[in-house]
Amino acid sequence: MKAAMGLQGRAWHLALIGLLVATAVAVSTPIAKPGCQDMCGNVSIPYPFGTTEDCYFSEDFFINCSSSDPPQAFLTRSNIGVTNITVEGKLLIMQFIARDCYDKSGAPVANNNPYLRLSKFIISDTDNKFVAMGCDTNATIQGIQRDKGYTSGCISKCDSIDYVANYTCSGIGCCQTSIAKGVSYFDISVGSYNNHIDVWNFNPCSYAFVVEENKFNFSSTYLLDLQDEMMPVMLDWSIGNETCETVKTKILRYACQGNSTCYDVDNGSGYRCKCLYGYKGNPYLPNGCQDIDECKDPNLNNCVKICENTKGNYTCLCPKGYRGDGRKDGTGCVATQSGSLVVGLTVGIGVGITVLVAGSTWSYWTFKKLKLIKLKEKFFRQNGGLMLQQELSRRDSSTETAKIFSAEELEKATNNYDESRILGRGGYGTVYKGTLTDGRIVAIKKSKVVDESQIGQFINEVVVLSQINHRNVVKLLGCCLETEVPLLVYEFITNGTLFEHIHNKSKASSLTWETRLRIAAETAGVLSYLHSSASIPIIHRDVKSTNILLDDSYTSKVSDFGASRLVPIDQAGLSTVVQGTLGYLDPEYLHTSQLTEKSDVYSFGVVLIELLTGQKAVSFERLEEERNLAMYFLSALKENRLVQIVEKCIVDEAKTEQLKEVGNLAKRCLRVKGEERPTMKEVAMELEGLRIIVKHPWVNDESNLEETEYLLGELPERASCSGSTNATNDSMKNHIILQVRDGR
Repeated sequence: MKAAMGLQGRAWHLALIGLLVATAVAVSTPIAKPGCQDMCGNVSIPYPFGTTEDCYFSEDFFINCSSSDPPQAFLTRSNIGVTNITVEGKLLIMQFIARDCYDKSGAPVANNNPYLRLSKFIISDTDNKFVAMGCDTNATIQGIQRDKGYTSGCISKCDSIDYVANYTCSGIGCCQTSIAKGVSYFDISVGSYNNHIDVWNFNPCSYAFVVEENKFNFSSTYLLDLQDEMMPVMLDWSIGNETCETVKTKILRYACQGNSTCYDVDNGSGYRCKCLYGYKGNPYLPNGCQDIDECKDPNLNNCVKICENTKGNYTCLCPKGYRGDGRKDGTGCVATQSGSLVVGLTVGIGVGITVLVAGSTWSYWTFKKLKLIKLKEKFFRQNGGLMLQQELSRRDSSTETAKIFSAEELEKATNNYDESRILGRGGYGTVYKGTLTDGRIVAIKKSKVVDESQIGQFINEVVVLSQINHRNVVKLLGCCLETEVPLLVYEFITNGTLFEHIHNKSKASSLTWETRLRIAAETAGVLSYLHSSASIPIIHRDVKSTNILLDDSYTSKVSDFGASRLVPIDQAGLSTVVQGTLGYLDPEYLHTSQLTEKSDVYSFGVVLIELLTGQKAVSFERLEEERNLAMYFLSALKENRLVQIVEKCIVDEAKTEQLKEVGNLAKRCLRVKGEERPTMKEVAMELEGLRIIVKHPWVNDESNLEETEYLLGELPERASCSGSTNATNDSMKNHIILQVRDGR
């Protein structure tokens, strides 16, 4: 009994010691002399280096720390930038790249031959390589090795980039050679055999440089344009010029301190110091080499049970009731007969605790999973999931309808809605790019809020919109109702928005007059279909250039039906909360809250003049009287200044009569009274007729004019198009929501 109690007491004693050791705060080992600066910016400055006279071993180890923000470290009094120093004898600097560049005709445009001259330190032969890049390149490196010169280099020629391998400097497009030992000076030169004339389209320059081997990874894209100006080069440093055997007799200049040893360098002259086995730290400082406590890290000792640290080493012990040397690579610790009971009790208690913890963990995760399932069911019912299932079950099975996605499917598709998957943000929510399990790329719209009183209407919209199969409408594939706000899943359109193409100078040039007319005609055709051909008329309510997407062939796709409303067949207008975007919003709808199909006509008119002028619907960068594009356009049209506000590229391309016709059509769409505006069907017919005339000019002769006028009605006067320079848009800033007024 007493023996058992003694064992328990010793076990508690050992546990207490272990706890105290584990909670002790480790004292960091200093790297510089007391009172000396040990950092310059983000570069550590270990002794024998220092930034002032009292802090370095000799002038060769002076680091000049600039007063810039952030500070930069330079070697001695030179302009050689230092980025890393280690007590193991390595110092990393940055060195310029040699370039030899030509223009397409073979005339030289840039050339430089960098060099590096060191007074004490040596260029590392084991860490660095001499590299040349190019397909019409010869490069040499000339160096001084123990007062004697040497020359080396390599040649790289190739006719095509197709044979250049990435991530390897194999000799095609990139060649490399080793650096000689003992080099303290080098001069790099690079040249061309044929001024890069035959390879200029993918390689206008030759490059050569010395670089730390593991910091450079060749890529074929470097042949076209190597952006870097400098490369990292590793230097070997050592103390003095004497060997360990010689310097040990000169106690006053011997750099190695306590618990360290000296060793001769194999690159250059001099010696270095290192901590003895079982110690770590800076061997150049008194007490710089501190004992390593191997017992704190199981990877540093071979003990089975008890580890006892000693100076520079450790000892393995077995607790009472065990025998052996206590080492994993020895006899270990074997329980004696008197210790068997304690071992059995310890194992039993350990197994019991493990089972208890495992059971508690399983119960916690099971409870959490059930809670999540119930929350998803709540959101599903709250968002009208049962109603949607009923609606879909009543639909014709031969007709493609919306799919109800699970929350897990869409989380996986968007990598848990990672920020990098965001395609855009708008007034109604955020759109993410996702990839479904079947490989389809989709756009997933995550709404900000949902009005529970309009769930029925939302469900009806999902069902109706999923059945719209128009080539110029972004297809609604389905939705997810297991989240707090519903998620809508659309087909992914690759080429961005019409807004980006009109207002981005680099993209606007691709929108020719014919292309712009086609986009306008396709968009008008979609709105006409929604107003008059869909099973239930739909008013889009937010027609604007950011809601018109373009695919790779510039085919328009109308998107974002978040603000859309279904119109009963027997009702001409709806009284709603006024929603829309400034610059596109129908003034009659704004004042009366009465939403009609003519509200879309007005918004389309604004898009039409965007295509003509290339100006934004609202811009506070323009003069006050020109900020609203619709008002500015109508004023210019009235003063017969149409051609002046149309972009020059379109004026040059289109006929004046065509510009006047489109301009006059836009004017009719922008009439204040909705009843005086044309229907979208009339607009679509006129644009389609004009597009045919532009595409087939032979149609527009005098013999066909009368027939064209009869088919299209009275033709409006024509307008023009443009592209501007800045494609920034803040839909949140321009988006407005006003209170519902009583229906009239």
